[in-house]
Amino acid sequence: MDARRDTGAGSGQIVINIHNEPQPTDLGDVRVANRAVVLRHVRLHAPCSRADIAARTGLNKATVSSLVTELIDQRLIRETGLTENRVGRPATMLVLDGEPYAALGLQIGADELVAVAIDLGGNRLLTWRRAFAASTVSPTETLRALAALTRRAVGRVTAQGRTVLGLTVGVPGLVDPSGAVPLASALGWRDVPVAAELRAALREPEFAVGVDSVANLAALAEQRHGGYAGGTDLVHLTGGLAVGAGIIAGGRLLRGGRGFAGEIGHLSLDPSGPPCPCGNHGCLTALVGLPAVVRRLLPDVEADGPVTDYLPELTRIVALARQDDPGVCGGLAETGRHLGRGVAVLADLLNPETVVLGDHFATLAPWLLPAARSELAARAHAPGAGGCRLEASTLDTAGALGGATAALATVEAGRLPVR
Repeated sequence: MDARRDTGAGSGQIVINIHNEPQPTDLGDVRVANRAVVLRHVRLHAPCSRADIAARTGLNKATVSSLVTELIDQRLIRETGLTENRVGRPATMLVLDGEPYAALGLQIGADELVAVAIDLGGNRLLTWRRAFAASTVSPTETLRALAALTRRAVGRVTAQGRTVLGLTVGVPGLVDPSGAVPLASALGWRDVPVAAELRAALREPEFAVGVDSVANLAALAEQRHGGYAGGTDLVHLTGGLAVGAGIIAGGRLLRGGRGFAGEIGHLSLDPSGPPCPCGNHGCLTALVGLPAVVRRLLPDVEADGPVTDYLPELTRIVALARQDDPGVCGGLAETGRHLGRGVAVLADLLNPETVVLGDHFATLAPWLLPAARSELAARAHAPGAGGCRLEASTLDTAGALGGATAALATVEAGRLPVR
C-alpha cells in the first residue's frame, strides 16, 4: 500500500498527504480527523497543554481530553510533568512520544543505497549507506539489494522494541501512484513495479511500502527538517545521476496529473549539447548531473573504465577547487551557469521563495553558487528573480529522510498504529 493512502472504516477511502494541515471536521471519520489535528498541534507546538490544544484548534475540552488519553495509551504522545507559569491551576504539558515506533526511508543514489530510520518526532535512529552502482545492474538486482538493506534496518529497530510504521523508497525517475516506475532513464529502468516487487521480496510485510521520486521526498524532508522548514513555496533540486525538482507549492507537494511533475532534469538547454541518458541532447542532467560534472572536470577519470564510485572523484574535485585549480574552478563556474539557467526556469514558472540545492550541488555549492546566482538574476523574467533565493541544503541523505517522513503519513493523519 502506498504510504500516502489508507482506507478507513466509516468514510471509505481517505487520501493522506502529510502536507495537508488537518482540520476538525463533522464529516466522515470525525475521530480520526480530530486525532490528526491533536497530533499535528503537539508536533508543532510542544510542549503544550490540553487547554492549549483546545484553544488553538477549536476542539472542545472534553474531546481533547479523550483524544489525548487515547494517544498517551498508544504512546504517541506523553506527559512531561512540566507546568506553565500562569495564573490558575498548573497544566501538565504534552510532547510527542513515539518511542515504540520507527519509520524507514530508502534512497537509490548515484553509487549507493541509503537507509534512514526515524521516530515519530523525526529523530534519526539510524543512517546507513551501502556502496551500490544501481545504473550498472538489473532492476531485479537493485530490488534484491534494497530488500536486504530493509531487512537489516527492520531487524535493528525491532530489536530496540520498535514497531515499523512504514517504508518509502526514493527512485531517481518517474513514479506512478501504484508505486511502479515507468521510466528512470539514469538507471536504464522501464516499467519496473518497484512497490509490488519489494513487498514480495519482503514477504508482504505488515507495514506499508511506498515509492516516490527522490526529488519529491527530498523536498518533503526540506520542508519538515531543513533550513527552510515550514516554507510554503520551495523547490529542492536533487543531483546525482539525475537532476529532479521536488516542488512545494502553497505548502503542498506538487505532483501533477499523474505524479510526474518536477522532471526539470530533461529540460533541453542546449539541443547541440552532450547526449543525455534519456536520448535527447543538452538536457540539464547532461550538463550538471554528477556524471557530467565528473567527466568535465576530471577528463582522465574514465581511462580505467566507467565510474561506479563517485565519492572519491567528488572529493578530488573539492580538493582541486580549494587549491584554486584553474581548470576545475572554470569548469565549476560553467556548471554553475548551466544550473542558474535551469533555476531561472523554475523561478519563472513557480515563483518559489527558495530553491535549495542538494546532493553533489550542495557539496560543490561554494564554487557553483556565485555563477548560478548571477545567471538566475540575469535570466529570470521577474525583477530580482521574483524574490527567489538560491541556497545549499544542510540536510544529509535528504531523499531517504523524506522517505522515512512520508512513511509516518498514515499515523500523522490520525490512524492508530497496529502494535
